Amino acid sequence: MAAPKFAPVPPATPTRGYRSPDFVPAPWSSQRRAEISGRQPEAGGLGRPGPDQGYGLTLAERLRPQIVAQEGESVDDALRGALNIGLRRAAMYGRAPVIHDLRLALTIWGWFDAQPPADLVACRRTLFEGVANAVHHYSEGRHLADLVPESTLRLTPEQATARWRADWRQLTGA
Repeated sequence: MAAPKFAPVPPATPTRGYRSPDFVPAPWSSQRRAEISGRQPEAGGLGRPGPDQGYGLTLAERLRPQIVAQEGESVDDALRGALNIGLRRAAMYGRAPVIHDLRLALTIWGWFDAQPPADLVACRRTLFEGVANAVHHYSEGRHLADLVPESTLRLTPEQATARWRADWRQLTGA
């Protein structure tokens, strides 16, 4: 550590300086099979990686009491499907998920409404069925996330709320 200029140093003291080590190790590089060098590949079914996506599960549980499932629908399926859509929206902006990502996804599919249109219920019943079981229905969850147009994901939750009843087909891509 350098000494301040006002610190007394005897004139006979040798000066110290940086000395390179005798051995310099080779630069490190990852040899992991899952390591991606360069940009993340984009194609159907690959998903969209983003930071701290696990936090989306906590956010989804906070919205559970507000979801209105019709007969034959599952709240778990609604949450997992909305989570997939919300994580896509968050990753699009390069950030961790926030409550508004999931709120937008649940809004465009009418999960907050006690009386959604009958054709919307029929559509979401087939698309969301079994999505909560990610082990067996991963591809259906990915399809659901990929179905929603990017223009919808760029809306604010307020804009989606104002438009969802009249434009749900356009907003969801169904």
